[in-house]
Amino acid sequence: MITGQEGNIGVLNDEKGLFIIDNQFARLSEKILRSLKSISNQPVTMVVNTHFQRDHTGGNENMTRQGATIFAQKNVRTRLQSAQQEKQLNTPLVLPIITFDQGLQLYFDKEAIQVYHVDQAHTDGDALVYFTKGNVLHMGDTFFNGKYPYIDLKSGGTIKGYIKASERALLLINDYTKIIPGHGKLAQKKDLETFLDMLKVLSSKIRKEIKTGKTQEQIIKDTSITAKYDAKGYGDGFINSERIRTTIYNSLHSEN
Repeated sequence: MITGQEGNIGVLNDEKGLFIIDNQFARLSEKILRSLKSISNQPVTMVVNTHFQRDHTGGNENMTRQGATIFAQKNVRTRLQSAQQEKQLNTPLVLPIITFDQGLQLYFDKEAIQVYHVDQAHTDGDALVYFTKGNVLHMGDTFFNGKYPYIDLKSGGTIKGYIKASERALLLINDYTKIIPGHGKLAQKKDLETFLDMLKVLSSKIRKEIKTGKTQEQIIKDTSITAKYDAKGYGDGFINSERIRTTIYNSLHSEN
């Protein structure tokens, strides 16, 4: 696991080279490649993107120029292509060249990797990456350890799907699994269970408030909804308490 200014990177040193999960922003590629040299002198040969956002895919072009093959869920390629078209860019090296729909299996001499698509969670193209022999799970941005998550509603994310992603992850792991979150410190099963409980509690509270007729403004301003988790520092990250109330409200309201 390599930590830095943005999303956490997972690394496997295998017989084919270095297999990495995500690659942060392009401007950090040289620093990342230097860090990888401390693991192995082998080149990066394979990259899996857990979703499309630039703090996880920004280094795609640089890694491709190093000889890496980029893998991702098919919606990741679609969204990266769309972003390029909007900016009138033509940089095909940014795009994954191998995509999958529901899942992918990769086999190495000493490791087997299972990649699972979890839909409408952080985005519509999220992937969980599980090292079956090493018992390590990389969750991308479907898990912010100890913080409120960023649920990207404009890119297909939902609170319902986010909860399902955590539930799916818990089916894959055991008490000894090491979990790499998209952001935050290395975690274990109990951390993910606590995170999932937080998602369910807030979702349930806000759903109840909606059913009683509370307005969006009333719910967003009601600090009591998140007070328990605010006190534990969940709102100290990228998403503060007001923003998570807003996001969950908008996600639940759109279901009606």
